Amino acid sequence: DAMTWMGLAWDEGPYYQSKRLDLYRDTAEKLVHGGHAYHSEGAVRFRIPEGRVAYNDAVFGEISVESGTIEDFVLLRSDRHPTYHLSVVVDDIDMRISHVIRGADHISNTPKQILLYRALGASLPVFAHLPLILGPDKTRLSKRHGATSVMAYQEQGILPDALRNFLALLGWAPGTDREMFSDEELVEAFSLQGISKANAVFNPDKLAWFNAQYIARLPHEKLVRYLKPEYIKTGLWRDSLETEESAWFRTLVDLLRPRAKVIQDFPRQSLIFLSEKLEYDPAAVDKFLKDAGVRENLRTLAGRIEALPEFTHQTMESAVRGLAGELGVKAAALMNPARVALTGQAVAPGLFDVMTLLGREKTVGRLKTAPSV
Repeated sequence: DAMTWMGLAWDEGPYYQSKRLDLYRDTAEKLVHGGHAYHSEGAVRFRIPEGRVAYNDAVFGEISVESGTIEDFVLLRSDRHPTYHLSVVVDDIDMRISHVIRGADHISNTPKQILLYRALGASLPVFAHLPLILGPDKTRLSKRHGATSVMAYQEQGILPDALRNFLALLGWAPGTDREMFSDEELVEAFSLQGISKANAVFNPDKLAWFNAQYIARLPHEKLVRYLKPEYIKTGLWRDSLETEESAWFRTLVDLLRPRAKVIQDFPRQSLIFLSEKLEYDPAAVDKFLKDAGVRENLRTLAGRIEALPEFTHQTMESAVRGLAGELGVKAAALMNPARVALTGQAVAPGLFDVMTLLGREKTVGRLKTAPSV
């Protein structure tokens, strides 16, 4: 599920090591017969040869280890189940793996695996060990740093496109100051030479920035694929948003994009447009609507808007500013109360954008019935 959500497709498999036990056992016995391994108290151990084990890591460069520092390690346990070292090497040889790319915490495992490759007469893959990812406090990532699974980021409203872009730049640099990359551009730009030896720091604020950037930039149709499940979850979805109301919904989504940080922000901010029941912020009502004269002005404004020959952004703005001039007040003295009457909040998208999306009937109705408390 996590790989599918991330948009990472695989070419074959999956393979289950539990179904490949005979292959591992046969390989262990082959090593015994070749003098590279031996039986020991029911287990099979690899016999470490004399000399040095050296290899060129694609990230860390030349790495060399004295064989004498490596003890004979177990290949098959006494219950005839393989260890990690045997199974991973057998799998990689069998599947013709060309590059082994993994965390730097596996560097210590590599000499043992190289010895296994050589004993089995197999060519070595390219080994590339990536720097570890640390939390903001420079310690290993753990539960205390927040999300511990990929799917937790989906639940937090992070877009997979943003997460892929963010993760690609953890420990890797493209050689420029550029940060935003499509998948195709990442494939074109990426090279192992750009990977840093220094550990990378997972910065949640930077991930949030990437997410906001992708929310602002994604094509509408792709963004809606991510939005729809959240609207369904909150009970706000209706099928007409993809058919006869699709143009209206596109306008709504575009209006909300600049203020949205996570996917869940869209249904939250859409409530004022998609629900008949409006919840008012008491503080906003107390600040802008408690005066009876203000509410009377809003009812007058409602009448002006109701009588407009055309219901457009421009005609509504003219109506508001014209009435403010007649009343001898600043336009804000009408606009701020109108915003609360229409949205229930003191902070919301542009007033005339809100009116346009609400439509004439709902705009007039809410202006006429603005609460005092």
